[in-house]
Amino acid sequence: MKVKIHTLFQYLLETTDAAPEAIVGFSLSASPRLGDYLDDLDPDLSLDWNNRDFRGLPELRDHVLAQAGLTGTCAREDVLITAGAAEANYLAIMQLVQPGDEIVIETPGWPQAEVLAKAIGAKIVRVARREEDDWRLPLDQLADAVTDRTRMIFLTNPNNPTGQRFAEAELHDLVRIADRVGAWLLVDEVYAGLEWDGARAPSIAGMYKRGITTGSVSKALGLQGLRTGWLICPDPDMVMDAVILRENSSEIMNIMGEVIAEIALRPDRLAPAMQEARRAGRANLARMNDWVDAQPGLSWVSPRAGLIGLGRLPGGIDSDGFARRLLDAPYRTFLLPGSAYDQPGHIRLGVGGGAAANLDEGLNRLSRALADWPAD
Repeated sequence: MKVKIHTLFQYLLETTDAAPEAIVGFSLSASPRLGDYLDDLDPDLSLDWNNRDFRGLPELRDHVLAQAGLTGTCAREDVLITAGAAEANYLAIMQLVQPGDEIVIETPGWPQAEVLAKAIGAKIVRVARREEDDWRLPLDQLADAVTDRTRMIFLTNPNNPTGQRFAEAELHDLVRIADRVGAWLLVDEVYAGLEWDGARAPSIAGMYKRGITTGSVSKALGLQGLRTGWLICPDPDMVMDAVILRENSSEIMNIMGEVIAEIALRPDRLAPAMQEARRAGRANLARMNDWVDAQPGLSWVSPRAGLIGLGRLPGGIDSDGFARRLLDAPYRTFLLPGSAYDQPGHIRLGVGGGAAANLDEGLNRLSRALADWPAD
């Protein structure tokens, strides 16, 4: 099995040394500092693993259930702490999907499932979200795509990268579609909690016996560097299989990631942190909406949740060429081209990052770059 690089990661690797002065596309909230947690850290903490449970600190797993609204629905044993949601997705896909199986994915969507499925030798079945439908997933087409050969359905809620999201009724429809053929239903919820209209949707692990919820502290809380995420599933064999695979990859969690994540998810800290993340995100989203409206030929479907969305470039502008030109002087601004999500002619716009993203200046420079782009 050989895992091949995806366009998104290829672009990130190639532009790591670009040193932009502004970022228009930041995908996570402003990151806290280590000092914010020092008062709650024990200086005598051993830097060995937690010595309590291979699945992660028990109190951290309790917090994970609480933030997902699954306390009393799922048990602590249903939670495995992982190196971010990426490892959680990896563990589930690699243990459940075999060569020749079918995996149904959304496009645009988080590309990890497609990359791993190709490496495994599984058949990939794509269901397209369409911009003219506000990037909603057509559930009738998804139902037609799911067959007796479908082993897994992999989705994101809120969707990465469009910010569209499922209503609770749609999640029940998804469960019925998956259950009809006994398929696993994995929903990546890294942007859950950052909803701009309505309440957070219920987590799929509490709705379906083969439902898998993955998430992390990376996006809403800005704690990407901790590499701390989770997998939640009510099927004990699936969770144990994930534990076994992790034993042969990352083995155990890093203790600092576990401990700081546990502090961050304590109810008295989580509530104000999420309130601030939503306040900042909503303010930046309003700024972005106004900016998009003012750009000739540029449009986007404003995300209903999360911190990123896809903007459609004016006709004739190549997204890859535009993104690379934007990195150079005089613009020095970073964003991802839509090709990272198989959406040529688009760019990823983001409203996260706090002051460090220098969003206002980035938007000013992006306006100049659009105006400077040579006409056909």
